Parts: sequence; structure tokens; C-alpha cells
Amino acid sequence: MAKESIKARQRKREALVEKFAEKRAALKAAGDYAALDKLPRNASPVRLKNRCQLSGRPKGYIRYFGLSRVMFRDMALDGKIPGVKKASW
Repeated sequence: MAKESIKARQRKREALVEKFAEKRAALKAAGDYAALDKLPRNASPVRLKNRCQLSGRPKGYIRYFGLSRVMFRDMALDGKIPGVKKASW
């Protein structure tokens, strides 16, 4: 589990990226890089990190489900993810 402060920082970045998305796009289209430089650094989408929605784990992230491999396995074995079952042959 990631620390709560790390998860909170990530949520704050996501909110900033969403808030400044239109403004960033307009400034980039206009080529106004001086104004782009004055925006908050965390408003850049490059600063976002894919993290598990439940645990906040940054590694082993499965994009389709938004979960880390550990949480995905636990939920799949418990039957909490529809259409996913353990393979056996």
C-alpha cells in the first residue's frame, strides 16, 4: 500500500491536469511558451503516474482494469471482476 500522502498528491495532480487542460491546449496551439511556463508544473499530464485505484501501487499496473497485478489477482480469485477466471488446462 502506498502512503496516503502519495495517493493524495496524485489526486491533486490529476485535478490540476483536468483544470488546466483547455488552457494548456490553447497556449500550445498559439505557440505561447512563455505563458505555458507560468502554469503550475503539476498541471502537465506528463507528471501523472499510473497507480492502482485501490492500493496506490505504481508498479505492475494493468491499464485496462486500473489495478495493480496484486489487487487484480485478489479480486479475480474472489470473483469480483466479471468475466475473469483463473485459467486451467
